[in-house]
Amino acid sequence: MPANNFKRALHSGNRQIGLWVGLADPCVVEMLAGAGFDWLCIDGEHSPNDVRTVLAQLQAAAPYPVQCIVRPVNASADLIKRYLDIGVQSLVVPMIETPQEAARVVAATRYPTRGHRGVASATTRASRWGSIERYFERSDAEMCVTVQVESVRGLENLEAIASVEGVDGVFFGPADLAASMGLLGKAGDARVKTAIVEGIKTVTRVGKAAGTLTADPALAREYLALGARFVAVGIDMALLSRAAHDLAAAFKEARSA
Repeated sequence: MPANNFKRALHSGNRQIGLWVGLADPCVVEMLAGAGFDWLCIDGEHSPNDVRTVLAQLQAAAPYPVQCIVRPVNASADLIKRYLDIGVQSLVVPMIETPQEAARVVAATRYPTRGHRGVASATTRASRWGSIERYFERSDAEMCVTVQVESVRGLENLEAIASVEGVDGVFFGPADLAASMGLLGKAGDARVKTAIVEGIKTVTRVGKAAGTLTADPALAREYLALGARFVAVGIDMALLSRAAHDLAAAFKEARSA
């Protein structure tokens, strides 16, 4: 049974540094899996991923000491079931606004009678096609559910969401949160930062792990110092784009000279 070291780290209070991955390519994931990050988030909400492409990326990362988290496009129990069956053990589920929604996500990751995850074994990579002993009894303990709070309504219900049994952490999405606050395209606004800071304090007080995404190193360190336990510090597409533009600009300057 694969151990979910990401979940264990969150529960023990250890900081986990991650990278957002949206290029939807197993070669990219294989390269990044050996870069030294604790976790990679394979994005299925705003990237051209589906169950098959996520599977290929999980396979690419498997030999490396990194944990893969998957963000589905929504909280659909049917979609969550498919991701779990291909071996996903950690999820960050977007647009959660109430404790009831959070509880439904948890239930989708647990087998009956603890939840309503569909039962299959011989056909799933998660159980190694039926070869993992007592998979059904043991799998729930390795499931890590983090929910994404990224709206004003979600913030209003934050303490109740974080308190739901089975929710391991709350991830704050700066871009959608900014939009919900009437600050579309202004994720770096001080009011968004303040909301996330207060959110981290609330989640930590409840005893759960708080996380977020920022490409600003100073801000990432600030969130970690405040108690955030899992922070994504970059996005693969942004890293590639920035490096490519910088390299092209450097040689254009040389050509002009």
